[in-house]
Amino acid sequence: MSELKIAIVPVTAFQQNCALMWDEATMNGVVVDPGGDIEKIQSAIQQVGMTVQAIWLTHGHIDHAAGAMDLKDTLSVEIIGPHKDDIPLLEGLEKQAQMFGLEGKVRNCTPDRWLNEGEVLSIESHSFEVFHCPGHAPGHVVFYNASMGFAHVGDVLFAGSIGRTDLPGGDHETLINSIKDKLMKWPDEVEFLCGHGPASSIGHERNNNPFLQ
Repeated sequence: MSELKIAIVPVTAFQQNCALMWDEATMNGVVVDPGGDIEKIQSAIQQVGMTVQAIWLTHGHIDHAAGAMDLKDTLSVEIIGPHKDDIPLLEGLEKQAQMFGLEGKVRNCTPDRWLNEGEVLSIESHSFEVFHCPGHAPGHVVFYNASMGFAHVGDVLFAGSIGRTDLPGGDHETLINSIKDKLMKWPDEVEFLCGHGPASSIGHERNNNPFLQ
């Protein structure tokens, strides 16, 4: 089986980890969470030589979804995810933009397909199971590839921290339950990419993350 390649493109003032994930053999792949700086993302796509087949969204916050519609129009691909519970966030992106002085630079987002718990998305032979993990955002989803021992968890879990719950739709107890009931069921060796900051592993966070002790 050919290898799955991953590149990180830090975007916007929030330094959000936009991820490019592609199959090494076919060079077909996806863009996860294009939060902005579309020209920078397009430049990275050209640099690695991948063909984008879809945009995946983990959730509807501005730093993850603000560039999705512009990138969709540029690449003529579908936006897939998150869970439909994030409709209010995605329909309110332009309103969110006003809070950050980004008026006129952000468009509300309408995904082509919503995701539910247990669905499977694929990049060629690389399959990712979808987990609905509310708490940071009501419709937040994460993507888990069990055979690779790899996950993209968005803003649910970070190296040494967890997602904020003081934003609209956030709830601390719900987030902790999502992490413990879903992510912490995965093996220790599973490595994950998150929406901000460095990658980590489930085992490291299980043993060291102060929010999970």
